[in-house]
Amino acid sequence: MIYLFTDGSSRGNPGPGGYGAILRFGQHEKELTEGFRLTTNNRMELLAIIVGLEAINRPELPITVVTDSKYVVDSVEKRWVFGWEKKADFGKKANEDLWRRFLKVYAQRKVFFKWVRGHNGHPENERCDQLAVRSATGSRLLIDEGYELIEARRAG
Repeated sequence: MIYLFTDGSSRGNPGPGGYGAILRFGQHEKELTEGFRLTTNNRMELLAIIVGLEAINRPELPITVVTDSKYVVDSVEKRWVFGWEKKADFGKKANEDLWRRFLKVYAQRKVFFKWVRGHNGHPENERCDQLAVRSATGSRLLIDEGYELIEARRAG
């Protein structure tokens, strides 16, 4: 079993944001994190999971994603995202670009979700939060092209 612990952060919503992820397989562990100059908390929660899943090079192994994101867990476990995909109804949903990316990697893996309450002392969730906040407040922020492109279209 591979464990993927994740968290996202946004300093303002929208605002600078980041994600943190920890991949664990046996005694091996890897941390992943990046920050973006303008994004939302939900985008960072979802991106943490996507990046973590994409980093796994053994897709045949089951993966447990441990996250405090009800947004992601409910969208998958209540099967909303699969309804959006089936009906080609993404255009009306937030974060279409990330949900499409998620579905592609999700279909190639055996993924299970476990929700944990955020900021409640769960060691890996707390570490992911630290990674996400540190990246969100860092000086080397990337452009969340999916978010900024959508916002530019709305404004334009």
